[in-house]
Amino acid sequence: MMVKQNFPILSVLTDDSSSMTRMEDETENIGILSTDQGLEPFKDHFKYRMKRYVDQKLLLEKHEGGLEEFAKGYLEFGFNREDGGIVYREWAPAAKEAQLIGDFNGWDGSNHKMERNEFGVWSISIPDSGGKPAIPHGSRVKFRFKHDGVFIDRIPAWIKYATVDSSRFGAPYDGVYWDPPPSERYEFKYPRPPKPKAPRIYEAHVGMSSSEPRVNSYREFADDVLPRIRANNYNTVQLMAVMEHSYYASFGYHVTNFFAASSRSGTPEDLKYLIDKAHSLGLRVLVDIVHSHASNNVTDGLNGFDVGQSSQESYFHTGDRGYHKLWDSRLFNYANWEVLRFLLSNLRWWIEEFKFDGFRFDGVTSMLYHHHGINMSFTGNYNEYFSEATDVDAVVYLMLANCLVHNIFPDATVIAEDVSGMPGLGSPVSMGGIGFDYRLAMAIPDRWIDYLKNKKDEEWSMKEISQSLTNRRYTEKCISYAESHDQAIVGDKTIAFLLMDQEMYTGMSSLTDASPTIERGITLHKMIHFITMALGGEGYLNFMGNEFGHPEWIDFPREGNEWSYEKCRRQWNLVDADHLRYKFMNAFDRAMNELDDKFPFLASTKQIVSSTNEEDKVIVFERGDLVFVFNFHPENTYEGYKVGCDLPGKYRVALDSDAWGFGGDGRVGHNIDHFTSPEGIPGVAETNFNNRPNSFRVLSPPRTSVVYYRVEESQEGHNNSEPVNVQGKLAADVPAELESPESSATLAADDVDDVTARKIEDQKQNRIVGGESNV
Repeated sequence: MMVKQNFPILSVLTDDSSSMTRMEDETENIGILSTDQGLEPFKDHFKYRMKRYVDQKLLLEKHEGGLEEFAKGYLEFGFNREDGGIVYREWAPAAKEAQLIGDFNGWDGSNHKMERNEFGVWSISIPDSGGKPAIPHGSRVKFRFKHDGVFIDRIPAWIKYATVDSSRFGAPYDGVYWDPPPSERYEFKYPRPPKPKAPRIYEAHVGMSSSEPRVNSYREFADDVLPRIRANNYNTVQLMAVMEHSYYASFGYHVTNFFAASSRSGTPEDLKYLIDKAHSLGLRVLVDIVHSHASNNVTDGLNGFDVGQSSQESYFHTGDRGYHKLWDSRLFNYANWEVLRFLLSNLRWWIEEFKFDGFRFDGVTSMLYHHHGINMSFTGNYNEYFSEATDVDAVVYLMLANCLVHNIFPDATVIAEDVSGMPGLGSPVSMGGIGFDYRLAMAIPDRWIDYLKNKKDEEWSMKEISQSLTNRRYTEKCISYAESHDQAIVGDKTIAFLLMDQEMYTGMSSLTDASPTIERGITLHKMIHFITMALGGEGYLNFMGNEFGHPEWIDFPREGNEWSYEKCRRQWNLVDADHLRYKFMNAFDRAMNELDDKFPFLASTKQIVSSTNEEDKVIVFERGDLVFVFNFHPENTYEGYKVGCDLPGKYRVALDSDAWGFGGDGRVGHNIDHFTSPEGIPGVAETNFNNRPNSFRVLSPPRTSVVYYRVEESQEGHNNSEPVNVQGKLAADVPAELESPESSATLAADDVDDVTARKIEDQKQNRIVGGESNV
């Protein structure tokens, strides 16, 4: 592969008339304009960035064999086996001399000097010795180069594993040559699960997933935590902090080594075991990818290659443009040929080598704009998105990235973390969009935090809640969430802790009646997460532990807390304890996901809010063919409450937050048939009830959410009146070779089936067990 650098991206270096014709077609046909005429004034902007994108692809085709070949940089750069030896290549145009040093040569590079080519790439070939690699697997290595007469040691940019001596405080990381023999190399056994119609994502941090105050391992997470995720009916796991980062408390967002899996939790082979185990359970795995910035650490990270050279000879911009003042990190030069190679190859590496099923791109807002979103309050005015403030270099990179990922793995799921709401972010590249499958609906958790901190229950606006949840662009899909890791970090509070605060330390036992604070907290915790899932997007995300109302906050070990891990863990014992009320929130979370399995509503494009009654504090909407009734009133029960619907027929309860198994009072009958009545003139919406052609009446207790499904005629005579099962089981079908003797814990909540008409006293007894919560 020919290594190129410093090509002018705007120059079209081709005489191929077919390529030119294709380029003209792609730059002229901006399909996104037809879906939103409000974008028409910005047609020139879309044509310009599309031309930049097409020009860049043409250059890659001419000089690198195309985008997909270009993204195989890890087969050329870093350490690779070639012709009976090890070849090491590093792009470092600012270096005057270079050597490879490590354990293999006693850290003396005088006999391992590297050669530089015309593009600033240094290389060395080291033949095997005695039939064995000259650099042993697992041994430490570094790149030594001279600048301004001084030798500097750095970790190779493309290193695939990096470790640190944990016994030495503040010790630097070392690059590790990683090429395990076949007997130690993990071989994948299970195929990737099919892409779900709608992702239900469990956001997780491997390191803090242990119940003990320590860093958890990939294998422990696979054996102990993945079965919990599967039991709660999630179909996707999103892993944070996988890319190596020297500062643990950065949550993995200050990456130092982009091709290396974090060594805190194990080896690359251990991570592969985790992903294979997830696939065996039917779980897809996404990885947080951080291409928005890089750690400022010069000793351990990519920033160490920046020694004051020009931007064209560096991974980063120079001056203020190359520095994020809020994050204290370096910013990539996305117009640089070798930066594109590095980042695009990084995406392909995680997909091909580790079998990840997609990405959640972090910090996309910072990439999209030269101001990085700092001190910006986006109002939705289109001029905020398409102006000189737009970083077109970064936009083109993201278009190339999404094109690459979907070309090499069409079933990939790629999500953007963007708070600005840029139009077209979630539209296909072929239409002039940036190409993400989903964007995170980041305004939703802000709305809930505002309500919980600043508004009394009676001040909650049903219209405002509904508008916040449905405020998304037509044809661009969103992942909704009520809270993620952002809301759990030190200095903030989770929804459960905002609702119940100090009473969570003493009031979570079922031995006594719940206090008004605990009762309100559990009911609203269920309702907030459920309406966010049901109305807020085309996918759903939950952060590890929030499904059962994990108390307190996350605080990574740091000087300010005397390097304690006490609040950097997950207290699974709380949800496992049968006498504590955490199990009720967990059971409801499981049932929410099961509801989407049974009646796929997240993937449905049918979403109609028929009523946002401010006086009643009730929201009624349809998603798919389900009818959702949310009563946020703290006191009022509505008997015979009239709700509109689309299809006539008979409706029954599909899910009820007030069921006994969810810590409720069991006030809604699940074996009752609700027959519809026609409303007004068919086809004339203004004569209908809340613009719906049919209606039926329900019982709606305070602070409850109840979902109704329509019984098909073919279901008559069958026992289809059961609500969604709240009995959680750990996956029993874990393949034997991936089974762990330690992963046999049970998450069973009390099974509730009103059709079997359990005695009320039996149901009550299920709620009166155990002792005090001891968080």
